[in-house]
Amino acid sequence: MSHVPAVSIVMGAYNAQRYLAEALDSLLAQTFRDFELIVVDDGSTDHTPAILQLYQSKDPRVRIERIQHAGIVAAANKGLELARAPLIARADADDIQMPDRLQKQVQFLQEHPQVVAVGSRMLSIEPYGSPLRESEHKLTHEEIEAELLAGSGWALPQPAATMRKDVALAVGGYRDKYPWSEDLDLFLRVAEAGKLANLPDVLVKYRFHANSTNHKRYAIQLANKSPLLREAYERRGLTPPANLHFEAPWDGNLADRYTSWAWAALKDHNIYGARRNAWAAVKKSPLSMTTWRALACALRGS
Repeated sequence: MSHVPAVSIVMGAYNAQRYLAEALDSLLAQTFRDFELIVVDDGSTDHTPAILQLYQSKDPRVRIERIQHAGIVAAANKGLELARAPLIARADADDIQMPDRLQKQVQFLQEHPQVVAVGSRMLSIEPYGSPLRESEHKLTHEEIEAELLAGSGWALPQPAATMRKDVALAVGGYRDKYPWSEDLDLFLRVAEAGKLANLPDVLVKYRFHANSTNHKRYAIQLANKSPLLREAYERRGLTPPANLHFEAPWDGNLADRYTSWAWAALKDHNIYGARRNAWAAVKKSPLSMTTWRALACALRGS
């Protein structure tokens, strides 16, 4: 523990057993090796603790901190507190990291000292790993900040973000003032301390699934946006737009989403994923011919 690593990877995990091993494998396979992996177990009640202990026993770079369940902000801040490196790479327990993510982001930050946080483009995948689409994240500070000020927490994607620890702490770290919008809030404040950037490379496979925070907490995230953005405009000495209003949340039609995931998996020849998604769609909408057609094709395998 005397060696100070170049990067501290900070991950929060709460009942993350379904995808956790795959996420950890992708991090430990990074071509850039000088890191510590801090996983804050936010009081999980499933097999998450056992999985983490297994990985810790295999790799000394893995550090586990278990806390009483307190939510995503408390877990993230505990990770920042424990981090020993000057760079913080965020990672989620349900995503897959490309092997060269750290290498490319560390090199970029070394070459661009004015940049305080860097993300990347991502490949979204369905629950069983089949590709959906590549993102088109803006790359420059001006474009990213404009999207943040328009309410897009996706502008600098937290699952792909690496930032300078001293800056993150100097602006106050994560705040629980806007629950489940902590990334938008943090990056708006970080943008006031330096430049932001996204790399054009796809460095993370971002997993869509029905239990994700962005799905389950979308209504709360939407309600946070107006007060959060007003505060950001005021900190900048700017007048908030008069029409700072956001549309009603997604209506929650999971059948359509499962159906689209089934077709994506089938196109990828991922028959297991296609069948699981199609069956989930049928259970959500058993009277729909669309869901039954997807299930029939998935069962047929074409």
